[in-house]
Amino acid sequence: MGNCRETSGDGGLKTENGAVYLRKKITLIRAISLTIGTIIGSGIFISPKGVLKNSGNVGVSLLIWVVSGVLSMCGALSYADLATSIKKSGGHYIYLLETLGPVPAFLRLWAEFVMIRPANIAVVTLAFGRYIIEPLFVPCNAPPSLVKLISCIGIAFVIALNCWSVSWSANLQTTFTILKLVAIGLIIIPGMIVLAEGRTENFQDAFDTSSLTMDRIPLAFYSGMFAYGGWFYITFVTEEVVNPERNIPITVIVSLIIVTICYLLTNVAYYTVLTTSEVLTSEAVAMSFAEQTLPQISSVISILVATSCFGALNGGIFASSRMLFAASREGHWPNLFSMIHIRRHTPLPALLLMMPLIFVMIGIGDLYGLLNFYSFSRWLFMGLVTIGLIIHRRKHPDLAHPFKVPLIIPIVFSTMSLFIVGTSLYSDPVNTGIGCLITLSGLPVYYLTIHKQRVPRCLRETFNLLTLKLQVLLEVIPQEIKTY
Repeated sequence: MGNCRETSGDGGLKTENGAVYLRKKITLIRAISLTIGTIIGSGIFISPKGVLKNSGNVGVSLLIWVVSGVLSMCGALSYADLATSIKKSGGHYIYLLETLGPVPAFLRLWAEFVMIRPANIAVVTLAFGRYIIEPLFVPCNAPPSLVKLISCIGIAFVIALNCWSVSWSANLQTTFTILKLVAIGLIIIPGMIVLAEGRTENFQDAFDTSSLTMDRIPLAFYSGMFAYGGWFYITFVTEEVVNPERNIPITVIVSLIIVTICYLLTNVAYYTVLTTSEVLTSEAVAMSFAEQTLPQISSVISILVATSCFGALNGGIFASSRMLFAASREGHWPNLFSMIHIRRHTPLPALLLMMPLIFVMIGIGDLYGLLNFYSFSRWLFMGLVTIGLIIHRRKHPDLAHPFKVPLIIPIVFSTMSLFIVGTSLYSDPVNTGIGCLITLSGLPVYYLTIHKQRVPRCLRETFNLLTLKLQVLLEVIPQEIKTY
C-alpha cells in the first residue's frame, strides 16, 4: 500500500501499481447526504396530488404518508441487514442473486434498465422541467413540449457530469441536499404559521368516507412510496462505504426518520393552505402553495424545488450505474459495462446506456401513468429481496450478520409490497400488465446471456469486435483489483 499514488482526486478511484479500482470514500456524513439527497427529490413536490387523488380524502392521505415512511423503514432495515452480510455493491440485483438465484436477479436487472430506471428518472426529470420553467408562465401552465425539452437538456447535463467527474457530482450532491432541505423549510414554516393562526377548515371532515375508494388505495401507496424511494441507493455502493457494518444501518435509520418527519409536516402545510380541489388541479403543488404564502419569492421556491429534483437525479444516476457495473462483473451483462474510463474514472458505458430510454419515457410525459407503469416491477422485486433475506437466514443460520433485524420486519415489508402489487393489477391493469410483460421479456435475453455458446459464432465474433472498438473509443478498462 506504500506505493499507492493518487489520481487527480476524482472521488475515490485511485491507481496502485497501475491498477484501477474503487476506494472506500463514502463516510457516514456522505452516506447520509447521498441517502437524504436521493430520497427527497420530486416526490414530495408532485406525489401529494397522486396520494390525495387515489386515497379520496385528506385524513387517509396523511395516514398513507406515515405508513409509507414506516414501510420504507422496514425495507431499509432489511436491506441494511443484507448489506452488512453480503458486502457487494449492486443493491437489489446482488441480493436477489445471492438469495434467490440468477433468474430473478437478471429479471430485476432487466426491468431496472429497460423500465424502472428510465421511467423513474423521467418522472423526476419532468418535475424538474416543470418547476424550472413554470415561473415564466404564471398564472398559466408551461407548454408541455417546452417542459419536455428542458427535461431532456437537464438529464443530458446530469449524465454528462457523472461521466466527466465523480468528485464534481459528489460535491454537487452535497450542495443540492442542503438546498432541498431549505426548500422544504420554506414550505413547512409558512404552513405551520398559518396553522397556528387557526386555519383548520381544510381538515374538517378529513376522514369523509363518501370519497374513499378502497380499490385505488394501492395507487395512493405507489405515489407515497415513490416519494420515499431512494433509501436503498446506499446499498448500490456498499463497496465504497467506509465501515459499512456500522455506517449503512445508521444511515438508513437517520435518513428515514428525518425524511418522514419532513414529509408529514410538508403535507400538513400543503393542506392547511390549499383546498383539496386546489391540490388536485395543480400541476406543481409546491408552486401553488408558494403563490399563496410567499408570492414575493414564489419563483425562488420553484427554482429550489427544481434543484431538489436535479440533486435526486444526480444521486440516482450515480448509484444506479453501480448496479449495472456489478451485474456486468457477475457475467449477467456485457463486460463493457463493468469498465471505467481510464482518465475520468467514471463508469462511462453504464451511464451512457441509460440515456436513450430516458428520452423515450420523457416523450411519453404522463407523470402518474409512468409511476403506475414501473411501480409494479419495482415493488415486486423489493418484496422478493426481503423474502430472499428470510430464506437466506434459514439456509445460512451461521452466517455473520453484523446488523441483524427481527424477521418480522422483512415479513411486514414483503407482505405489504406483494399486497400492493397484487391489488394494483386490479386498480390499473393496463400499466401494471405492461410492466409485467416487459419484465418477463427478459427471460429470452437471460437465456442468451447465460448460454452465449449457443449464439452463432459469427454473431459472437461481431459482438466481441464491437466491444473492443467501443472500449477503445470510450477509453475504458475493467476494474483490476477486487473490492469485496
